[in-house]
Amino acid sequence: MLWSATVLGNIGSFMRDVASSWLITDLSASPTAVALIQTAATLPAFLLAIPAGVLSDILDRRRFLIGVQLLLASVSGALMFLSASGLQSVESLITLTFIGGVGAALMGPTWQAIVPELVPKTELKSAVALNSLGINVARAIGPAAGGLVLASFGAAMTYGADVLSYAFVIAALLMWRRPPAAENALSENFGGALRAGLRYARSSRELHVVLVRAFIFFVFASAVWALLPLVARQMLGGSAGFYGVLLGAVGAGAIGGAVLLPSLRARMSNDALVLLAAMLSAAVMGALLLAPPKWLAVPLLLVLGAGWITALTTLNGVAQSILPNWVRGRGLAIYLMVFNGSMALGSLGWGLVAQALSLPAAIALAATGLTLSALICHHLKLPSGESDLEPSRHWPEPLLAEPVAHDRGPVLVQIEYRVKAEHRGQFLDALKRLSEGRRRDGAYAWGITEDTANPELLLEWFFVESWAEHLRQHHRVSNNDADLQGELMKFHRGQERPVVRHFLAV
Repeated sequence: MLWSATVLGNIGSFMRDVASSWLITDLSASPTAVALIQTAATLPAFLLAIPAGVLSDILDRRRFLIGVQLLLASVSGALMFLSASGLQSVESLITLTFIGGVGAALMGPTWQAIVPELVPKTELKSAVALNSLGINVARAIGPAAGGLVLASFGAAMTYGADVLSYAFVIAALLMWRRPPAAENALSENFGGALRAGLRYARSSRELHVVLVRAFIFFVFASAVWALLPLVARQMLGGSAGFYGVLLGAVGAGAIGGAVLLPSLRARMSNDALVLLAAMLSAAVMGALLLAPPKWLAVPLLLVLGAGWITALTTLNGVAQSILPNWVRGRGLAIYLMVFNGSMALGSLGWGLVAQALSLPAAIALAATGLTLSALICHHLKLPSGESDLEPSRHWPEPLLAEPVAHDRGPVLVQIEYRVKAEHRGQFLDALKRLSEGRRRDGAYAWGITEDTANPELLLEWFFVESWAEHLRQHHRVSNNDADLQGELMKFHRGQERPVVRHFLAV
């Protein structure tokens, strides 16, 4: 029920986007103004992605989604009124598009987070794939339907159709009987959850690689999205209906690409898939520079859609595979922030380039940059995503003389190891790899020291901001980190387990 409502809602959103993208070309011939629509739609996701990810973890997701849907319906209602009354302007269109982008930014991480609540764990991967398919079904139908309604009845009716679509989504959410959340003594507040998410992102080198690869790809690939309305109108001589057909072709190509992806993944690595996507996208940009006939532009956009969905799902899939459940929403929110930030920055930048030079020059530069950056970044390998990130729960509970208040802190944790001199180098290498996990799971400072009287006695230490955060750390340690700790134990001699001490600030 929620999947069907989401498809209808996304169809309405794509219809609204088509109307706004075309309407701005009626209100202004400036490429910068046209590109600002794309910027206004994507910039909020860059600014609000992380707070949205935190809110999705600490608020009632059903009520939160209903509130966001009401906000989005109000935005489309305002666009409908202004268009029908002839009061629409460049400023109002960009402002309302920005507010709509705020709603979309708040909604994105929460929609992803509710999927595990709707299906059994064994069907989770299929549900995620179905969500991707639904978005691309909407992408195939929405732009074409939006272009048809826009050409036949005008912008006001197109925005009205979007308002109606939100009614279906809100009705589905009201019918969803979400079980009440269980009481959790270690539940996080907004500030603590935000800090924990940022600490994880700062310390995860694997996430850094994914974010860099995504930013570089999308900042160049965004050119075709930002400038496509002008390409359709000025270079190809098309109407609003033809622009909708082109966007529909992108969606149809994305569906075809999604169908082919499983067989491609069996033969190609993630890095090869991203390289293929970049080459396809750049080739389409190059072909559009030749101002092909309209009938040829449609299959070109089909190829673009296939390349786009290949890059999007590959990078998003790698990001999900390297994130543990406890921080998945916040980690994906950071990924979405980078994705939308690169789209917003790229859209504005390519709009300025098109205005300063020319439309063909901007597309040519973007295609060249995408090709060169893809070849260079191919050597920055994406993580495999095969680590076991399920909680190991192998840490024993800390010894307490008396109960400790959860807000006490900071906490200093010390672990004593006794390592022979000949094993010291191997031990420190393994401990360095483990330190990344300590920082990801909650430590804001970490170090290793030696006893001046006995260099074989090594002391690992790390600080955690509060006692509650350290208890959460106990539940965050993954099986992969447990394996690393097992490696350390091979070098530890003496007592069966290293001595662990906890110190609280007085």
